[in-house]
Amino acid sequence: MAFKILASQCTQCGACEFECPSGAIKFKGEAYVIDPKECTECKEAFDTQQCASVCPVPKTCVPA
Repeated sequence: MAFKILASQCTQCGACEFECPSGAIKFKGEAYVIDPKECTECKEAFDTQQCASVCPVPKTCVPA
């Protein structure tokens, strides 16, 4: 399972893109998206998902 970014809540701040250890987050069109093939849910590197931990809007980075 991967995480996803709820575009309707995303402020496009970019914090998640730089914190993602797997490089799964990219800006496409008008929103940030997480490539589910690249998302590791930070399981190998961290105890929590980095996208969700740095996002200024609660519950924007959520399990897909």
